[in-house]
Amino acid sequence: MTVPQIAQPTSALERINVMQPWIGEEESRAISEVVASGWVAQGPKTAAFEQAFAARQGVAHAVATSSCTTALHLALIVAGVKAGDDVIVPSFSFIATANAPTYVGAHPVFADVEGATGNVTVQTLDRALTVATTAVIVVDQGGVPVDLAPIRLWCDNHGLKLIEDAACAAGSTYNGEPVGRGADVSTWSFHPRKLLTTGEGGMLTTNNETWAKRARTLREHAMGVSAAERHSALVAPAECYAEVGYNFRMTDLQAAMGLVQLGKLDQMVARRRRLTGTYRAALAEVEGLRLVADPVHGTSNFQSCWLELLPEYPLDREQLLAHLGALGISARRGIMAAHLQPAYAHANSGELSVTERLTLNTLILPLYHQLTEEDQQRVIDALVNPGS
Repeated sequence: MTVPQIAQPTSALERINVMQPWIGEEESRAISEVVASGWVAQGPKTAAFEQAFAARQGVAHAVATSSCTTALHLALIVAGVKAGDDVIVPSFSFIATANAPTYVGAHPVFADVEGATGNVTVQTLDRALTVATTAVIVVDQGGVPVDLAPIRLWCDNHGLKLIEDAACAAGSTYNGEPVGRGADVSTWSFHPRKLLTTGEGGMLTTNNETWAKRARTLREHAMGVSAAERHSALVAPAECYAEVGYNFRMTDLQAAMGLVQLGKLDQMVARRRRLTGTYRAALAEVEGLRLVADPVHGTSNFQSCWLELLPEYPLDREQLLAHLGALGISARRGIMAAHLQPAYAHANSGELSVTERLTLNTLILPLYHQLTEEDQQRVIDALVNPGS
């Protein structure tokens, strides 16, 4: 079958984006107030954002960082992962999940996922276990909550630290509670592709006070006295650096935006779930299409509304992307498989057939807060009538 060429929309107004952050005047005012205050680096707004996010997630401690990747990096350090250790990670995830263990000198060992959710299970993790494994990173892929309780038990039985990469999952729930609470440490992304955005930025959450304190120190060059303490003192105390640290700080400009976004999170989740419900109802009878759904153990924020193309559908993934593009609709290839990337050709992995099937046959549909009924119907019509 010939792949149709992608035609450019005749005007910018015709384009339907795949994702778009929901940012307005309230965020602009909050950032302007920080600028006017003169304190734009990590400071009181960052602390307020940390407290608000921890309260929202029902955990004792939250540590703001420059990205979810740097939060993952710190999570592995505070969890005691060392050079030479093995860390089990899903290949079906953004490359950062595998990069973080590499940063600390550990070896990512790739696990497969289940087809329905795109998440790891006890069974897929067990097949990836090695004698050198010290930690596991699980992912709430696209906002779909991982089934954490059995994994928690399995990790405890094997003496492994459990880290939850909840980059996509702010607003998702597991057994009626916010995701991320059952892991030893969890990490979050505030990239513009996520529901809650600060432009760039991340967060580490944990109930372990010692780990949270060390993460706060390490994100600020491992300085014995914080920047806030130095700047608030008329005569700054002497600095001391007990270990090598990092510059992983969030700014108050970002945190001010994050506080506003956090207050809008419930609205964002509700809207995305309604839009996903519309997709589900419209596509239910289309042979060869499977839309991601809530698992029995929780609810998704549908950060990514991904669709699997089955053999019965008349187009393959690349052909469908081209068909949508010709109609001014921007979709994206589904979640990547890290083990297929040149950077990890050397990595240890077993048989990853589900990961490879999903990464080759899924795409992400347009889904964002401002998506109109008319635009969503354009997407639906294109999927229902792929020959038009």
